[in-house]
Amino acid sequence: MAALLSPEEWTALLLSLKVSIIAVGTSLPLGIWVAVVLARARMPGLWLLNALVHLPLILPPVVTGYALLLTFGRKGPVGALLERYLGLTFAFQWTGAVLAAAVMSFPLMVRAIRLAVEAVDPKLEQAASTLGASRLWVFLTVTLPLILPGVIAGLILAFAKAMGEFGATITFVANIPGRTQTLPSAIYAFLQVPGADMQAARLAAISVAVAVGALVVSEVVARRVARRIGGA
Repeated sequence: MAALLSPEEWTALLLSLKVSIIAVGTSLPLGIWVAVVLARARMPGLWLLNALVHLPLILPPVVTGYALLLTFGRKGPVGALLERYLGLTFAFQWTGAVLAAAVMSFPLMVRAIRLAVEAVDPKLEQAASTLGASRLWVFLTVTLPLILPGVIAGLILAFAKAMGEFGATITFVANIPGRTQTLPSAIYAFLQVPGADMQAARLAAISVAVAVGALVVSEVVARRVARRIGGA
């Protein structure tokens, strides 16, 4: 692949992989917790949490990116504090691309895991509780193994979504080659240059291959894990 891609294209691909892996990996624990809360909790105002989680799927990505810029930009209420006390900057940095990808892919992850949690028979967890196991131990030894196919499916689908994220990313961190230019941003940049159709088509083909590959891997891995759990 290194021979097929130019250094600029290769840099954009590697940055997309880096951004997607970090975005999905860091948001996974929160995604599991939110999915369990939405599936099992019974409390007033839960609809608001559900709406906030799925809001990025409904809003135009540019609006989400603008909201991130207002909140996590250097003059934003959160961004200013993070830069002052932790030296962490998101706006126009690759870390901002990670944040944008995490926000946009989070609803898909939560939805897949939530469906898996709702499919678990609560009686199995109750049986473990009656034997004296704590809630955390019940979750780690009973619930988590049973929802593992959903976790894997959500993880891979979120990764594919993060790889293809464009609108929120370019609004929040711009399109700086070698710094914030991910694969979709590079495709967009090539489309603005006369005679660069082949480069854009090449990167688009890679994006399609990654997305299809992620869907296939998600289905295969989830089925294998489900079979192992069913035969345990």
